[in-house]
Amino acid sequence: MPSSRTLVADAAAAGTRLDVWLARQVPDLSRARLQALMAQGAVLLAGRAARPSTRLKGGEAVSVTVPDPVAGRPGPEPLPLSIVHEDARLVVVDKPAGLVVHPGAGRASGTLVNALLHHVRDLSGVGGVLRPGIVHRLDRGTSGLMVVAKDDQAHRALAAQFAARTVEKEYLAVVHGVPPRRQGVVEAAIGRDPVHRRRMSVRAPRGRAARSTFTVEEALDGAALLRVRIHTGRTHQIRVHLASLGHPVAGDATYGGRREPSSRRASARAALAALGRPALHAAVLAFDHPGTGTRLRFESPLPADLQALLRALDPKSK
Repeated sequence: MPSSRTLVADAAAAGTRLDVWLARQVPDLSRARLQALMAQGAVLLAGRAARPSTRLKGGEAVSVTVPDPVAGRPGPEPLPLSIVHEDARLVVVDKPAGLVVHPGAGRASGTLVNALLHHVRDLSGVGGVLRPGIVHRLDRGTSGLMVVAKDDQAHRALAAQFAARTVEKEYLAVVHGVPPRRQGVVEAAIGRDPVHRRRMSVRAPRGRAARSTFTVEEALDGAALLRVRIHTGRTHQIRVHLASLGHPVAGDATYGGRREPSSRRASARAALAALGRPALHAAVLAFDHPGTGTRLRFESPLPADLQALLRALDPKSK
């Protein structure tokens, strides 16, 4: 069970940053760990999600909830894994929807990392014991392409390409409604939602610059298939940006994708309502090979569940 504790700031704490004061009061948690817990909404100040920079006034109640620890080192598991490409330095996988990338709070097994440890002999250690080989991530509900590093040098080289924004990442997304323009650009900073701390938002007071571009691939019945390219790598970027346009990703319960469909046909509305995950797929991934410098490009077709959704939303279908 997660452990919780509540402290009360005394008068001497007035004017002190919350994270600094907490680090003094809870010596078994580092300041960085406390900041991470605040980002997760696990620290409440007077009953509301707290920010590290908040200045105390004295007399406030502060509650801290620490999730259960995760097993120290993940083990190999014979889980199915779709390997698109593999060589001595890296492996490219096509992750199915529903698969968590790496162990974390509340999940110690059944992840992509566990599958990789079974199928791949060596993985880089740069990401730490819980994230061997993991250079970048996809959300649990998102399917599609990921590159994984087999050695530390390859990991650092790939990470540098992501940081320099030279990695090409394209996604296919089914969204509610049809955008008025065939192409569009979204440039809106993304940060932690000031109220719902488990969400990201374009209205965050301290957002980080984020840019996405999209093309309407197909207009559907009350929905559209978009091809989206992200030029930055913010958390939930596509889901947040498209929701900010009023076209949330279908099936996305966090950002409005479970709203009432506007489709005209009952079969189309039923298909959208039955979707059990965000209709988002990482379809294209391109990068320079860390060993040879050769540009590699991989494509992944839409998985069966999203293909079935498109058929149901086809305005010409009966």
